[in-house]
Amino acid sequence: MKNIFFLILIIFSVNFSYAQKKLPSVEVKSLDNKVVKTSEISNDGKPIILSFWATWCKPCIKELNAINDIYEEMQEETGVKLIAISIDDSRSSNRVAPFVNARNWEYEILMDVNSNFKRAMNVQNIPHTFLIDKNKKIVWEHTSYTDGDEEELFDEVKKIAGK
Repeated sequence: MKNIFFLILIIFSVNFSYAQKKLPSVEVKSLDNKVVKTSEISNDGKPIILSFWATWCKPCIKELNAINDIYEEMQEETGVKLIAISIDDSRSSNRVAPFVNARNWEYEILMDVNSNFKRAMNVQNIPHTFLIDKNKKIVWEHTSYTDGDEEELFDEVKKIAGK
């Protein structure tokens, strides 16, 4: 009986753990070197995708390229905004803007050079993607990238947006 109780408790906590976690307040920088407080990230009540990545991470680049292919459709259907959080350190952070421009990514790019936001979000491996609802609560997350993951993300965004 004890085992069943603990199993139910674990399942309950896993299913609802994302909804309990709010977006932390950490300072990061935009590509034009302006300070941005993560707690002030918003999208007028529409979903937000946060994607932690780096210029040296091949799966990250594959994921962001794949999302880019459907991003316009995602925005039109759900109003979602993607913010790509670069974890490139001070040695490689000067490569981020040219890297992004060469790929024509329309995402907002933020720099987490000291990895403070990465730690606050408990990101261990990249790519690590979070879906944030209108209340700035984390409602879904995914690590790594496999072809087709962007479609699963789109489905999750539609659920959050009520589409």
